[in-house]
Amino acid sequence: MQCKNHPDKQATHFCVACEMPLCDDCAEESEPGRYYCFNCAVKASLSAVGKTIQDKKERAAEGREKRKKRLTAFHYFVIFTGALILVMWGFILFGGQEFPVSEETVNLAENTRVLLFMVDGGIKDYAHANGNKYPQQLADLIPDHLSIGSDQLRYLALLSYERDPEKGYRLSLANPKPGEMHIIISADGIQYQLQSEKEA
Repeated sequence: MQCKNHPDKQATHFCVACEMPLCDDCAEESEPGRYYCFNCAVKASLSAVGKTIQDKKERAAEGREKRKKRLTAFHYFVIFTGALILVMWGFILFGGQEFPVSEETVNLAENTRVLLFMVDGGIKDYAHANGNKYPQQLADLIPDHLSIGSDQLRYLALLSYERDPEKGYRLSLANPKPGEMHIIISADGIQYQLQSEKEA
């Protein structure tokens, strides 16, 4: 049998797609033992490329869908937990009172916890500026490290402050109310104690 494209040559192979007789020059070997004519080889390679591209797109879409499903529950958990932590800290700091709008609107006599944390921030700022040394008294914080007016200096008497050789300092409310959470702040962190009526 003769080659379809070269009648003067003997056919040695057949196209697996269209069964055309082919000589060695015309036969395109795609895999060992599988020969195509030129037209069928082009069609087969385009079909294979299209199939692999389509498969890749489908796998990528499946992966995105799985990630969406897997991360959604985690995102809800993070949002819920973050909101819960913010609410708890708000309650700890302000004791269920309304959040102050600005420093000017805060009545420091009524919001002693706000005063406590404001002064603690001033103490830490003082220590940072003075090589980790803490002030002798709270009045040393004014005006560089604590911005309260001269008419508000009397509120510092609502706090108990002492330098502590082990912890650096201890800051708390001077007279916590019975049944109220007693907050003691030091350089190590914050401690909470429930103030009993006997201690008051």
